[in-house]
Amino acid sequence: MNKSLFTIITFARINTKRFFRDRLSIFFGILFPLIFLFVFGGIFGQNSDVSFRVALINNSDSAFAKDFAKSLKKEKVFDIDAESKTLSAAKEKMIRSQLDAAIILPKDFGTVDAKSKRPMGQAKVYYTQNNEQAGQTLSSLLQASFKSINTKLTGSVDLFTVTGEKLKNKSLSQFDYTFAGLLGFSLLGIGIFGPVNVFPELKKQGILRRLSTTPLKVWQYFSSMAISQTIIGMVSLAVMFAVALSIFKLNMTGNPFELIGFLIVSIVLMLGIGLSIGGWAKNERQAAPLSNILVFPMMFLSGAFFPRFLMPEWLQDASAFLPLTPIIDGIRLIITENAHYVDLLPQLGIMGAWLVIIYIIAFRVFRWE
Repeated sequence: MNKSLFTIITFARINTKRFFRDRLSIFFGILFPLIFLFVFGGIFGQNSDVSFRVALINNSDSAFAKDFAKSLKKEKVFDIDAESKTLSAAKEKMIRSQLDAAIILPKDFGTVDAKSKRPMGQAKVYYTQNNEQAGQTLSSLLQASFKSINTKLTGSVDLFTVTGEKLKNKSLSQFDYTFAGLLGFSLLGIGIFGPVNVFPELKKQGILRRLSTTPLKVWQYFSSMAISQTIIGMVSLAVMFAVALSIFKLNMTGNPFELIGFLIVSIVLMLGIGLSIGGWAKNERQAAPLSNILVFPMMFLSGAFFPRFLMPEWLQDASAFLPLTPIIDGIRLIITENAHYVDLLPQLGIMGAWLVIIYIIAFRVFRWE
């Protein structure tokens, strides 16, 4: 076996064994992310809403349509979203599971028919593929409402009807959307806090100083760290996936092998930040503040816990270039929208740029003591 490869594998084995022998490392690397998973899964894993969250888009100027829209807003079963003024805006919210459906009142809704001399119209209900049951139930409720109106106006003739249309898009459950952020949070811990906690301790004990007197090269040591942290990270993420799929019914639609490859690159990217901080810092007092300065903005601005679409546009644009943002976006697209690598070129491009920048910094600032 090549001497360089043997050295890398040996140190990777040592680093991996060190992790699994340390109870504190196991807790923060595997169990701590699981705690967050259960907390957020308990909050978002089940939908306890008793009303339909819908967009009501009235394109008609008729008096009847305006009165009908007002009466619908008073119904407790309908939670009307006042912000969605167009179908495209409503579709975006349906995909994010912020809305169950969209009710469209077309231009001719409520206009008086020339023959019958009575108002007529057909409402339309739009819903996503995996929200079909809610869409059909909503259509039935509207049809029952129209039946009452029809009976009052004519006694039998159906002047007002409703049709449902299933969109090509799929919506995410709240947990589906949150899970990608939880994986991102776990990657922060795996990639950054591991080296940040270990390196200062190894320097304090003089272990790295002794290693510097051997033929071991920095790139070999970094490679061994990348292998060991990838193994540790994949174990942690596998446990999270097992819990998410079995307990919280995660809707996994993407290719698992593409997801594994993406997660490996993500771990290596986050590890670069940890290597930069841990390799530069002489002790814990230097490492801890710097890691917090870098981690907390990423944690709160990259969509780990708070959806980025709720942020102002300028902040969305700025946060898109944080190292963690393309990771979370890519994970979310693969899991929920069956995206492939060709669909993730913007995310992979940003990640590739950060990989180059971060590892150049890591090699330049690393010191053995």
